[in-house]
Amino acid sequence: MSDNQAQTSVYDLIIIGGGPAGLTAGIYGGRAGLKTVIMEQGIPGGQAAQTEKIENFPGFPEGIDGPELSMKMYEQATRFGAEFTNASVESVDLEATPKVIRAYGETYLARAVIIATGAKPRRLNVPGEEEYSGRGVSYCATCDGAFFKGEDLVVVGGGDSAVEEALFLTHYAKSVTIVHRRDELRAQKVLQDRASANPKVNFIWNSVIEKIDGDDKGVRRCLIRNVVNGEKGEIPCGGVFIYAGTAPATEFLPASIARSQDRYIVTNENLETSVAGVFAAGDCRAKPVRQVANAVGEGAVAAIMVEKYLAR
Repeated sequence: MSDNQAQTSVYDLIIIGGGPAGLTAGIYGGRAGLKTVIMEQGIPGGQAAQTEKIENFPGFPEGIDGPELSMKMYEQATRFGAEFTNASVESVDLEATPKVIRAYGETYLARAVIIATGAKPRRLNVPGEEEYSGRGVSYCATCDGAFFKGEDLVVVGGGDSAVEEALFLTHYAKSVTIVHRRDELRAQKVLQDRASANPKVNFIWNSVIEKIDGDDKGVRRCLIRNVVNGEKGEIPCGGVFIYAGTAPATEFLPASIARSQDRYIVTNENLETSVAGVFAAGDCRAKPVRQVANAVGEGAVAAIMVEKYLAR
């Protein structure tokens, strides 16, 4: 589509982000007869597509693979008429009429927008992390675990994601050491129990990574520090998987979109942002819980509220 062609067609709804929230909004938007496009820079599903197994999504008592669930959502959204385009948004003018979205040199126009860009992994910002990113440092075990067969691996973090991914890595690794800055995990008890029972999983408590070191072939060791007594140590390893929380993918948004101190989008109960006609759903939104199930619910609510907004 050329820039001129893009500007001749005004969408009722542009959804920025194709994770569970964005895909669900696409299902509802398409089904409501709204001219809808979902813009996603990666594969459909976002972080859900990078999760080996999702066990707590209703309707799948045995669990379902993240990529499979994501593709089912994608197929459902497109079946109802929502378009899907691979595009990374470069700039927006959300207060214009119609609203303007620019991506890959194309200009898209919309009467309403749902921001469903999700969140991305936070970095430790320690020496060696950037240098060895993609060469032993990873933020996605499901994506990269198979490259580390027979290796001793380190997982940083103590939440659900860290423990889930550590357990996944045991399918390939010789051992997995979880390094956590506290003296107990924050993950759900069922995950803690599984990790504790797995003979390949070890724990180092009250400790942080101070440096990731290696050679021209990749990561070889982590230097750690005990936050209680200050003692320093070294863990030989062939890879480091980092789960230090997430940061919202909202850096492209203008100041007119109100955000919390940690940059998550602030909305009201109807998922309306501070700019009329702009809604937010999913992990990019300020809220206490981030799960696939509530992202899906928010995607539905946002699309329904868009329909009501456009009707007014």
